[in-house]
Amino acid sequence: MKFAELLQRRRQLSLPGYKTLADVGFDGDNWISPYQTISNSKTGPVLVAYNWLDAPSVLQHRQILAKLGYLPGIPFNQVMDLALEYAGLSRPDIYVTQAFHLLPTTRSEGIPQRYVDYSFEHVTRHEIENRKVIALGTAAMAACRRHGVKATEVCHPSSRTGSYQDRAKVIGDALKDANKVYIKVTL
Repeated sequence: MKFAELLQRRRQLSLPGYKTLADVGFDGDNWISPYQTISNSKTGPVLVAYNWLDAPSVLQHRQILAKLGYLPGIPFNQVMDLALEYAGLSRPDIYVTQAFHLLPTTRSEGIPQRYVDYSFEHVTRHEIENRKVIALGTAAMAACRRHGVKATEVCHPSSRTGSYQDRAKVIGDALKDANKVYIKVTL
């Protein structure tokens, strides 16, 4: 599916009780997920997170999000930075997206599985076709399984099990393995 069609699908996505990126004045023309401001490799491994952020966080951190597409100080991204360092990669070497492309109205809000599935089927599944996928955590992996997407499951970067370094090593190992596939293909 072409980028323009994916972008249109993401923009059309709407579910009751959730905000769109346009609703919070954060829609972009150059990415499907704001993560892709920097993490937008066309050939590197794909990491699928559960969701991006909640609407209040986007409003509060608009300036840094507009620049980077992510919040560097949160545990998720601190672990991701360690994992990338461990794998010898940088953010532009990967492609990051999420299973759920809308914004909850509160932090850590539970998202019904049917809504995650609707978003995944409408956008994510098409976005990650024919790519090497790493699912960040059980919720992202469950969405991949339900939609027939082959993925390697790793711990969620914000998981409360193990240290930042422990989680980063697990994710970094998966990134190394996924990246080997791309190196072989391009040689």
